[in-house]
Formats: sequence, C-alpha cells, structure tokens
Amino acid sequence: MSDTPDYRSTLNLPDTPFPMRGDLPKREPGWVKEWDEQGVYKQLRDARCGAPKFVLHDGPPYANGKIHIGHAVNKVLKDMIVKARQLAGFDAVYVPGWDCHGLPIENQIEKTYGRKLSRDEVQAKSRAYATEQIDQQRADFKRLGVLGDWDRPYRTMDFGNEADEIRALKRIIERGFVYRGLKPVYWCFDCGSSLAEFEIEYADKKSQTLDVGFLCAEPGKLAAAFDLPKLGKDAFVVIWTTTPWTLPANQALNLNPELEYALVDTERGLLLLASALVEKCLERYGLQGRVVATTKGASLDRIHFHHPLAHVHPGYDRLAPVYLADYATAEDGTGIVHSAPAYGVDDFNSCVAHGLKYDDILNPVQGHGAYVDSLPLFGGLNIWKAGPQIIETMREAGRLFATSNLVHSYPHCWRHKTPVVYRAAAQWFVRMDEGDGVFTADKASKTLRQLALDAIEQTSFYPENGKARLRDMIAGRPDWCISRQRNWGVPLPFFLHKATGELHPDTMNLIERAAQLVEQGGVEAWSKLDPREWLGDEAEHYAKSTDILDVWFDSGTTHFHVLKRSHAEQSAWPADLYLEGHDQHRGWFHSSLLTACAMYDRAPYKGLLTHGFTVDGQGRKQSKSLGNTVVPQEVSDKLGAEIIRLWVASTDYSGDLGIDDKILARVVDAYRRIRNTLRFLLANTSDFDPAADMVPFDQLLEIDRYALARASALQTEILAHYEVYEFHPVVAKLQVYCSEDLGAFYLDVLKDRLYTTAPKSLARRSAQTALWQLTHAMLRWMAPFLSFTAEEAWKVFAPGQSPSIFVETYWSFAGNDEAVQLKWSRLLDIRAVVNKEIEALRAEGKVGASLQANVTIAANEDDRRVMQSLGEDLKFVFITSAVEVVPGDELKVTVTPATAPKCERCWHYRDDVGHDAAHPTICSRCTSNLYGTGENRKAA
Repeated sequence: MSDTPDYRSTLNLPDTPFPMRGDLPKREPGWVKEWDEQGVYKQLRDARCGAPKFVLHDGPPYANGKIHIGHAVNKVLKDMIVKARQLAGFDAVYVPGWDCHGLPIENQIEKTYGRKLSRDEVQAKSRAYATEQIDQQRADFKRLGVLGDWDRPYRTMDFGNEADEIRALKRIIERGFVYRGLKPVYWCFDCGSSLAEFEIEYADKKSQTLDVGFLCAEPGKLAAAFDLPKLGKDAFVVIWTTTPWTLPANQALNLNPELEYALVDTERGLLLLASALVEKCLERYGLQGRVVATTKGASLDRIHFHHPLAHVHPGYDRLAPVYLADYATAEDGTGIVHSAPAYGVDDFNSCVAHGLKYDDILNPVQGHGAYVDSLPLFGGLNIWKAGPQIIETMREAGRLFATSNLVHSYPHCWRHKTPVVYRAAAQWFVRMDEGDGVFTADKASKTLRQLALDAIEQTSFYPENGKARLRDMIAGRPDWCISRQRNWGVPLPFFLHKATGELHPDTMNLIERAAQLVEQGGVEAWSKLDPREWLGDEAEHYAKSTDILDVWFDSGTTHFHVLKRSHAEQSAWPADLYLEGHDQHRGWFHSSLLTACAMYDRAPYKGLLTHGFTVDGQGRKQSKSLGNTVVPQEVSDKLGAEIIRLWVASTDYSGDLGIDDKILARVVDAYRRIRNTLRFLLANTSDFDPAADMVPFDQLLEIDRYALARASALQTEILAHYEVYEFHPVVAKLQVYCSEDLGAFYLDVLKDRLYTTAPKSLARRSAQTALWQLTHAMLRWMAPFLSFTAEEAWKVFAPGQSPSIFVETYWSFAGNDEAVQLKWSRLLDIRAVVNKEIEALRAEGKVGASLQANVTIAANEDDRRVMQSLGEDLKFVFITSAVEVVPGDELKVTVTPATAPKCERCWHYRDDVGHDAAHPTICSRCTSNLYGTGENRKAA
C-alpha cells in the first residue's frame, strides 16, 4: 500500500495568501493607516498628472457632532464616484471640506459656558470647538475608506476662506445685487436671528383661529359704498386669522377689488363679509342674518375701521384703512385679511405701496419672542403664550365672533424644529429681480432670477427630477436675506452712518481692506477693529456693523474660495459635480447657484446629483426614540466599513436608503460571495507569470475566448453605469456574474482543466490567461465600492506592480470574438436543459455528482453542429463523464448513471481506468497529463 501514489498531490490545487475570511473590522484600520503613511492620495495625483480633471466639489458637512449614517452615505457615494472617474483615467481630485460657522456651534458654546460670554470669547471657543469636531469627523470619514486630500481640506473658518467670502460679497455688491431694507423675514426666537429660505421646513402646528370684528369709523362712507342712505346700526368688518399674536400690531385691512362683498344684518350688527362666505361665516358665528346689499371690493377702498381694542385701551385707539390687494381671497375665512405689516410679506408690501412709512410700522415683538414691555395689555408676554389672553380680551371687548383650533402646515426652524414667524427687521438682501443695489460697478445684464433659471437649463441632473425641483424653488423664492445677528461668522464689513444709515462712501475699498485684515487675523480681527484706526475723525459719525453673513453664504461661496483660490492648482471651475441629499435643492445647491450666478452668470457645477435619506427596513425615519438608528462607527467595528460601502453601492440612492440588521446581514452574504469568487481567481493564478505564460488571444481555448468576450461586454455595461453615477446596477450585475457566469458555469467547468492538466500545458495556461485578465477587470470594477478588498487583493495579485489599484485604469480586453459569443450562448441554453435532467435523476437518488451521469442529447442539425464542434471537450462543458449527440427533431436529453469505474485522480467515470497496469486507479487522460505528452484540449 505504501507504493500507491498520492494522486491528490499531483493535482494543481489552488493556493493563495488571500484569506477566505475578510476579518474586516481588524484589518481595515491597517489599510487606512497604510494609505495615510504612504501618501496614496498624492500618488494618485502624481499618476494622473496632466490627465483631464474631474472635480467633485465637496458639500461641507457641519463641524458639530459625530458622523451619522447619513454622513456615511454621502461621503461613500462621493468616494465611489471619484474613484470610478480616477479608474477611467481622469485626474479625479477630492478636497474634503467643513462648514464651521453658524448657530449650532454658537449654541453649543452657550450651552457649555453660558450666554454672558463676550463676542471675542464666543469666537475663540467656537473656533476651538469646530477644530475638535473636524478632527473627530475626519477620522471617521477616513475609517470608511474615503480617499481625499485629508491633510489639506478646506474649512470655512480658515482665515483665507473667511477673507475670500468677503471678496465674494464685494463682487456680488459690484454686480448690483445687494441692498439694505426693512422687510419681514423669517425669524427664529430660539436662534435670536433671521433665517434664510433654506433654513425653513414645514411641519404641522396647532393654532387657534379667531374671527374678529373691526367697528366702522366712517359709517357714511360705508353706506355710500353699498348704495344705502345710511346704516342704521353698528357695522363691523370681520377678519379671520390663525395668528392672534399679530392683532396688537394691526395697521390695515385688505380686500380684493374684484370680489363681491356683502353687508349682512345680524343681531350683533351689520357684518361686512365676502358674499361667497356669508353662509359659512354665519354658521360659524351661530348667527342668523340677511344680506342687505352687495358691492365690489373696489368701492370699499380707504374706508377706515377702528382697531378691535380701541375702546379698551387708548394705546389701540387707531384706525385701520382698507387697502385693496389681490391676495385677499374667498377660499376661506371671511374674504378680508387683517394686515400687520411687520409680520407678513404681503401685508408689508401692501402697506408700503399704499404710503405707510417704514418708521410708522408697528413692530412690538422682540427677537426672543416676547412683546415689548410698553405694549398695552400684553407687554412682556411671549407671543405664543399671549394668544389665549388676546382671544379672551377680544371676547370681553365684544369683538370676538368665533374661535376654534386648526392643525395646519406651518414654517419651522430647520435646526430647532420650532415655529418661526415673519418679523420686520433692517437686513441685508441679495435681490432676485430688478432693482438697485447699494453700489454698482459692473451691473449684471439680467436679474439674478433669470441668470439662475438659465443656469439650471445648462446643468445635468441625477436623477432628472431634481431639475424641476430646483427650478420651481428659484422661480418662486423671495430676495435672499444674507445678514444675521450673531457672533460666530463672517462679518458684513460695513460702516453705517449713525444718522442716515447710509454706507460709507469708500465702502468698496473698505471691504477689500477688511478682507486683508481677516486674511491675517480671522473674523476676530474685524471684531476687535476700532473704527478710528480706519476712519479717523469720521468714526464718530459711523457705526461698525456687527452683523454676520448667513451661513449658507459661507458654504455657497466655497466654489470661489476652493476652486478658484485655495486649491486652484488641483481644481477646475465650474466643478463637474455637486452631490448631496435632496434637501440641498433648498440648501447648498441653491445658495451656490445664486452666488455663482451673481458673480459669474453661471452655475458653479456642471451636474447635480441628489440622494435620499436613510430609513429603517420598514421605511421609517431613523430616530433614537424608535430605537432604529444605525451607527456607522458600530457597523465598522462589528462588520467592517466595507459592508457599509457595499450597502451604499447596492442601494438605489435616488430614493430613501433602507438599513437595519437584516439588510446588513444580506449585504454580508453578498460580500462573501464576491470575496470567495475573488479568492478562487487569485488562487488559480498564483503560479501564472504573464510575461512568460500568457497565451495569445487567437490561441486560447474557445470557452476562454467566450469568457473574455462576456467580461468585455459586461465591462461595457458597468462603465456605462459609472458614467452616469449608478452603482446599484453594477453591484447587481457583479453578483450575478460571480454566482452565475463564473461560479455556476465558467469556473465550474475550468476546475478540471486547472487541476488535472499539466501545470505548464497550453490547456491550463489558456485558462489562467483568461482568469488573469478577468481578475484585472473585476478588481477595477469593484474597487470604487469594495475599496479595502480590492486593494488587499491587488497587493496579492500584482505585488510591486503599482502602489494602489486606484493608480490603474479600467482593463482593456484584447480581442472580441462575436461568433464565439453566439455559439456559446446556445451551448449555455443546452447546458441548462442537461442540468435540469441531471437534477431530476439526482432527486431520485440515482446519481450524485454530475460526473456520475452519462448524457445522450438528441438535437436538430444546427444544435448538433454546435455541440459536435467541441469534440471530446463537450463533456467538460456539461461536467459529465460522457456525452453522446444523436439526431433528433427537437432537443431531448436522456441521462443515465455512469457504469464505468471512477478515476481516483480526476473523478471521471471512464472505461479506460486501469489501462496502465502501473497506475490501475487512474484513467488514460490522467496518465497522459502526468507522465505523457498531455491531453489535447481545444474548446473547454
């Protein structure tokens, strides 16, 4: 027995140091460290020096708190796109950035240190806090495998960035877009500041509605308007409102000139209501009434009514004139709108258009949400808490006709999730439409709205529906309020005349001087500047502005600072792509579009890509209260960041992205299938030296040429997906390719040839030539999303060839035999029928492995020609021990159990097992491969 050869040792069994288990949580940090220490990002730049650039400009995450799964989605998507373009041969740069100014950081400082800090202290502590947060987030982003210029990111609080933001403001002023005005703007009491349109979201709010009567102060005029000789009793115009807190500031009433209004006689007097709403109103008031007369709203212009509380307190003894306005409608309420110009844009515009002076606008609500102490009856009260008291006072005064609760959509602060109000304040604005700016040296040829709408038409959108969304927002948005009354931000570096409020005549030069000051000492330098240093004796007449720029102006001008200034040598303007969540149509996409159009008449991006939000497996928003949050750091520590990357890549990001433990478990399974396929490829090419062993394309076996043709066709599909930033179809196709094209067919068929033929035979080298090329191609396909795994495999597959897989470009396949593709596509169809019949016999327990089967195939002439062209190799395609092809009208497969003995080495059942007495347990094929010239394989 000791003389019996060990035939297993004669097989070319695969071997590779690439482990089956990825052990990702333990091994990934090593790759991150190696990429850092070896300067891989710099090596990628050097490798693409002179190549066409691809610039994805990073939308800056806010420097506050640990990254969440939404951050991970965003950064991984950006990384995959940049890497895919890098592999396509582009110099694909990625400069990460951070948004550093603004309210959340300032609030954090106030929470930690209290509200009594000086401006200088707030700025110093905010800068230190943002620096700490950036370091923490940067480590987490790098842990996700994101490659970028981490040693030289941009930060909106860098002195140079702060200075360039001031220069961007100067350019927008020069173009005539900036003005100062008193206007109602969104105001958050928690922020203590105005808000931009971008910072508003809508949520349901419960409000108390009320119908309130205003006693007519000119009954004769009112009678005449309704063509009546006199009124005969008190007459009231009745308004309906959902904001009782605005009633103390009422200054006018709005009626629609085209609407018909009725004078209705009731037991509570004559009521002026829109005719179309009389019946609903009387029912709401619990009154009976009859219409005395009707008239058009136009005839009621300028008739005056008493404030509802005029007889209660002399502080309200004023008149409210009727102003005609189209925005009064008969859709709900009473058809009459009460106008408090300080607290509504339409009200403000109407009152100003009718001659109300800015100085006469009543504005009793303070920035923190309480009325001024001097307001009669309600002074010092928070406006939300004052509502019930106002309603009760109206009731006692005999002016309340009805009240009820209403749940309606209402604007809320994006950060605090609390209701906001419109509040008139002197602010700086960027003008959307025609009008004059404070200074104009290079006036734009079109309005900013027109420029932005034109720019949208020149932009590519991924997905396409983002275009309509952004266009609609630009088409309907008001002027942009860019000033804020806070401490931590970039200043509006203005000097305002104390008496007139006018800007200093040398403002444009002073702005550049301010930019230079900030460039040397940051925003703190402006805060500490004594105006006398610059203005001399004039300083006593001017006040230095303490307003800061809206934080959306910060991030919205990074295209100028980063792409044109700080990183200009490695970037390009406009960027090829901006990529953020779909909420940024009203955020960063929006503000960047406006600033770029204001400065340069075009968008700062060629394309916009938007992704959805993360939800759990049931589609619910993630929240701590539901306990369904997924923490990226925990997933990386438990499963590996590679699993997060594969999840992002395999999910259609155009909608919401579902994630939970079950979903991640499926991703882990998918990862294992891909890794196992990759391990097979690496193991079976471990002894392949392409310089010595490569087989020319025209000498490859047919099935190998087919495998390469199939891979080439798949690569064309994959690169087409990458071209439009699609990843989930790539992952789906790669999984199918690994499991079906390779695992269930090609690799399965190859095993016999790889393991049993002579190590250096043409048959084996042909297979290895194909596998070597497939490995090259597949590593590049997967590298954008399975970056750690591709890099690990690259070091095993091509040691010393290049420092990183990302230095490479997509594989170029040599040769493409279309006739072979057609022929083998048909063979695969026949193979599927054969496998089905073998499975049926296996289910009956008559055969085990397919090599235990002999197959007879009856087929028509065309199919017989296809199969017979393979000769003896046909059985290897079906992985059976014998195949016979016979004439037939239609394809029919007959399977019988093999009766021949089994070869100990190749496991085929063959009649010639034992043909050589010296080797009684193996077949002639194996003896030839081991001791003779080797078998002749031409097809499979």
